[in-house]
Amino acid sequence: MSFDNAIRALSLDALKFVKDGYVVGLGSGRAATAFVKSLSTFVKTKKINIKCIPTSMQIKLIAEKGGLTLIDVDQIDKIDVVFDGADQIDKNKFLIKGGGGALLKENILISAAKKVIIMADKSKFATNFNRTVPIEIHPSARKIIARNILKIGGIATLRVLERGYPFVTESGNIILDCDFGIIKNPKILQQKILNMPGVLEVGIFTRKPDVVYKAKTNGKFDTLT
Repeated sequence: MSFDNAIRALSLDALKFVKDGYVVGLGSGRAATAFVKSLSTFVKTKKINIKCIPTSMQIKLIAEKGGLTLIDVDQIDKIDVVFDGADQIDKNKFLIKGGGGALLKENILISAAKKVIIMADKSKFATNFNRTVPIEIHPSARKIIARNILKIGGIATLRVLERGYPFVTESGNIILDCDFGIIKNPKILQQKILNMPGVLEVGIFTRKPDVVYKAKTNGKFDTLT
């Protein structure tokens, strides 16, 4: 089952949200990668000037290769539009993000953006969240937060690399992937986690996107607003 053709098609359609002079946030992951490649060609062809803020080293390298102008988020006071993917999207259009580990910067950009465009394949859509929730935490709080997660009904697992080393984010933190089963009240859970000292970011995003692209296996896509 492949969504590649649909993701390429929707990444081209999403370019209509980019205008000359825009500051553009670039999320991470497969859909974001396809979009950045399309954006690079679009900017050269249309000869427009935009500035881009990448959320990870992965996407920064792809944007650099495509010749996009890159800036840091603290260099600007506005973000016109953010393009990003999602690990899961529920019936309310809330998001679970952080599978790639860039949730902290992704949420900073999303919270500051005038418009948010999310791109995902149809396997990422669910009535209620039922996958693990990434939580970026300070390393010194690992055991305390794991115990607190257990108290609110979750099981926390430290994210590790293939060889067993802890996954370290670009901000120097670690990630707990937390299983809460089916999540029917994501806003309440989000707030409980954010209230824990040592938590830097939780992968439940409750700002609803302005547009959601849903890639399908037939090479086509739906646009949800």
